[in-house]
Amino acid sequence: MNIVLLRDSDHWCGADRVVLSDRRAVHIRSVLRSKVGDSIRLGLLAGPLGVGEIMAISPEGVTLQVCLHQSPPPRHRFDIVLALPRPKVLRRILRTVAEFGVANLHLIHTARVEKSYWQSPLLSPAKVEEALLAGLERSSDTIAPQVHRHPLFRPFVEDQLPQICADRPCLIAQMGAHQPLREVSSGVALVMVGPEGGFVPFELNLAQAAGAQPVHLGSRTLSVDTALTTALAQG
Repeated sequence: MNIVLLRDSDHWCGADRVVLSDRRAVHIRSVLRSKVGDSIRLGLLAGPLGVGEIMAISPEGVTLQVCLHQSPPPRHRFDIVLALPRPKVLRRILRTVAEFGVANLHLIHTARVEKSYWQSPLLSPAKVEEALLAGLERSSDTIAPQVHRHPLFRPFVEDQLPQICADRPCLIAQMGAHQPLREVSSGVALVMVGPEGGFVPFELNLAQAAGAQPVHLGSRTLSVDTALTTALAQG
């Protein structure tokens, strides 16, 4: 945890003093080993960054004097469309997009995505938020990605993808494409990453008919989480 995230719903004593009594207080006491008078890095979820001076520490909680004065870091230039990964990979994916500062993550169904994945408890709002917050705490950010779910591939591509792309490039990762991602777009874009095994030909054709341009991430076959990280690292 490189930053302690605060919420509007926390126990605020006025506009600039807050009392923490949950895992964040434990982290301050036991991991940071902070003392009264120390300063720690803070951020208000969906708001600014800053510092907090520790005013009191007790078994019941930690009291902080808060000064928030810094804007959060800019968003990544890529929004991501991602075939829903296996549940054990999903939490890592969510942390990754939060760490990179992705604004929007669109999870989609494809032919090679098991329907049972959509029933995973890790897709519950609470579990998604937990994973995103872990990424924000690592990267010292306060703006969580918006996670959108699209369980039907064709309606998503035909009805929503053109609107989501708007006036920016739509790029789809495909082995054997002629151009690498890093050479195609230097501005904001939407990048589509498929499942293990990639998109099937029908899906590739449908996406390209909707305006998606094939790009490659290199000559090697990559796992979903490695492919996502590779794409984001080139942005």
